[in-house]
Order: sequence, then structure tokens, then C-alpha cells
Amino acid sequence: MSRICQLTGKSVMVGNNVSHSKRRTKRKFYPNLISKKFFLPEEERFVTLKISTSALRNINKKGISAVIKEAREKGYLK
Repeated sequence: MSRICQLTGKSVMVGNNVSHSKRRTKRKFYPNLISKKFFLPEEERFVTLKISTSALRNINKKGISAVIKEAREKGYLK
């Protein structure tokens, strides 16, 4: 599975390593992803999501139902 947050859509970014002599080599910046199981009260079931830690903070703030609804509207979650 790819390294993409299922709720926010965060994915790998590309940048440069810059040495002291200013030589540039390609590198990747990976999102901070975790796998977490949530209970959806509307559907009365558990779902396992691969989410970023910033998405976890959004869930704590807004609630799992609201965040999943937003992700479905934006097309990140089916």
C-alpha cells in the first residue's frame, strides 16, 4: 500500500539533500503515518485507517464521523 493518508491525502514529497559544498541530491520527505482502528457508531463497525498524525489530531478535535464525511467529499476515502 502506498504512503498516503486516507483522510487528508498527504503523500510523499520530493526535495533535495544539500551538502556543505551545496551539492544537491534528491531525497524524499515521508508523511508521519500510523495504522489505527476506529469505531463508526453510524455503521456500527470498526474500520482500520492509515492516517497521518495531523489527521489524528483532527479526529480528536472534530470527531471521526465529521472527518470521514469530509474525506469522502474530497475524494480521499471511498
